[in-house]
Amino acid sequence: MNPAHRSRHPHRRTINLALQGGGAHGAFTWGVLDRFLEDERIVIEGISGSSGGAMNGTVLAHGLRVGGAAGGRAALDGFWHRMSEQGWLNPIRRTWLEKMQGTWNLDHSPVALMVEEMALMFSPSQTESFNHNQLHLRTLLEETIDIAALRERSPIKLFVGATHVRTGQPRIFRQDELSVDALLASACVPQFYPAVIIDGEAYWDGGYLGNPPLWPIIYECNSRDIMIVQVHPIRREDVPSNAAEVTNRLNEIVFNAALMAQLRALSMIMQIINEPGASGPEINRIKKKSFFIHIIEAEQAMRTLGMLSELSTDLDFLLYLKELGRASADHWLKTHFHDLNHRSTFDIDALLLDTGSKSAPILTWPDA
Repeated sequence: MNPAHRSRHPHRRTINLALQGGGAHGAFTWGVLDRFLEDERIVIEGISGSSGGAMNGTVLAHGLRVGGAAGGRAALDGFWHRMSEQGWLNPIRRTWLEKMQGTWNLDHSPVALMVEEMALMFSPSQTESFNHNQLHLRTLLEETIDIAALRERSPIKLFVGATHVRTGQPRIFRQDELSVDALLASACVPQFYPAVIIDGEAYWDGGYLGNPPLWPIIYECNSRDIMIVQVHPIRREDVPSNAAEVTNRLNEIVFNAALMAQLRALSMIMQIINEPGASGPEINRIKKKSFFIHIIEAEQAMRTLGMLSELSTDLDFLLYLKELGRASADHWLKTHFHDLNHRSTFDIDALLLDTGSKSAPILTWPDA
């Protein structure tokens, strides 16, 4: 059934999803999507994402094309289980000490710390083990997703974000440009993997400039509801006190920076168009389509995870994050489903004021 037709049902709501990336922490998003696909009231128009968010979105689109909502759930389940199977030799996993402590944090794991040190000392071209990991990921994507079929006809609009290395500008790969290389580029953390070359140009992780990118959804989708699935915590109460905590917090700030800039720009635009007497063709066009922002997150739980756990492919860890995502999505649906197509459930201005950004410069969206 055509998604646009389904959305006319009085109890259905059409949304767009903006999915953050974060390595293995993307299993949280897996859980969110799994819960959404259970709810027949939810219709997905478009998905924008970087890194793991882009992979989750593309796997979901493949599953929807093959078998509807049930196919989407099965495709995501298969992808993440295969991810764990391919990483069964991955030494970055909990030791007996972390298991005794009941934590998934790997900040003090000797192997994980050694991997981090290698990434600081050697370039990706000098560390063959990381290159093998990228090769395994390529194989997994090729075996999991029918890219050619999605390019020809995808049930949802797809936007995959990457960073153009030479210009430092964002690049959005749309449905007709979709490829395994585009997905690998979107997830290419330069400390671990060599840049992905597409049409002679080098690309890195899209999370640096859009985690997730909101502007493609705003410009090219019809639904007014933008659901952001947040993996990286925005706030922390305590100031980092050791090297691991500093690294973790820097990672969170860097990969949330583009999201914060986009939210700031959206807030500014809405203030301008709501000014008394504001008019003009562009302003009138935007007024006809106000946007409703929603966020699903589990900040309290995600704050307990260090950056190094993003490299873990331990199935127990991935399943823990999946259930966390399902529970967070379930809570949001029970609390806020009725708000869809009516109002935002996330206060952008409160977040910006809370972070002291009232006087920060306003950034604009690129046209990529």
